[in-house]
Amino acid sequence: MTETSASPPQGPQTSGKSDGGKSDAGEPGRVTSSDAAAPTTHRREAHDGSHAGRLNALRAAVLGANDGIVSIAGLVMGVAGATTERQAVLTAGVAGLVAGALSMGVGEYVSVSTQRDTEHALLEKERRELREMPEAELAELTAIYAGKGLTPELAQQVAVQLTAHDALAAHAEVELQIDPDNLTNPWTAAFSSAVAFTIGALLPLLTILFAPIDYRLQATVASVVIALALTGFASARLGGADWRRPVLRNVFGGWLAMTITYGIGALVGAAL
Repeated sequence: MTETSASPPQGPQTSGKSDGGKSDAGEPGRVTSSDAAAPTTHRREAHDGSHAGRLNALRAAVLGANDGIVSIAGLVMGVAGATTERQAVLTAGVAGLVAGALSMGVGEYVSVSTQRDTEHALLEKERRELREMPEAELAELTAIYAGKGLTPELAQQVAVQLTAHDALAAHAEVELQIDPDNLTNPWTAAFSSAVAFTIGALLPLLTILFAPIDYRLQATVASVVIALALTGFASARLGGADWRRPVLRNVFGGWLAMTITYGIGALVGAAL
């Protein structure tokens, strides 16, 4: 009696050839159609992780620009409510832009550095487990792929091949959603956030400075509303959501911030 009758292999039987009752399950060098699916699965997960990383970076840039627009628009509108002097508006706007960009950059650096430290710790733990209990880790990886819908036999073949190729990468991507070769970079995040904030902040600052004095408030509000509508639309498209609600939320939030700060600035200016 052979092993074929107890647990028939899935891949080799599609060839239609007979090896005299000999099972292919014991031939590690044999590449079957099921085996060929393993690297494809691995590559697809790596691609998905990279794609998700790019989407998160783009979303962070859109949100950074949005923060710059709202923050500096509120600031310059508040100053404009207190005084008509361009010098005062320029001073407040530039100070707010620099402070906001540095704050965003430092905040992103600290946040992403903490995330990177956590990723390093999780990867080190995974390395230790692979050294100390490789059989248990292989069984865990097999169970994960079986839970994704593969048959137990195919799940084991996939787990064995991925472990042989790069055990740490296989476990990190499936268990932790981490690519060991593409960890988050705090410097990139800090620079991107600061630049995005600066670009967003320049719009209301330049508008209120160079628009005619009698129309500077209206021009600033109009430019900010258009910019916030664009960032709301972009964030919705990146997230695959309907654009109408994010656009309305963005525009209303920015308008509310400008209205409140302008009113407070006008009250303070009148009191002084």
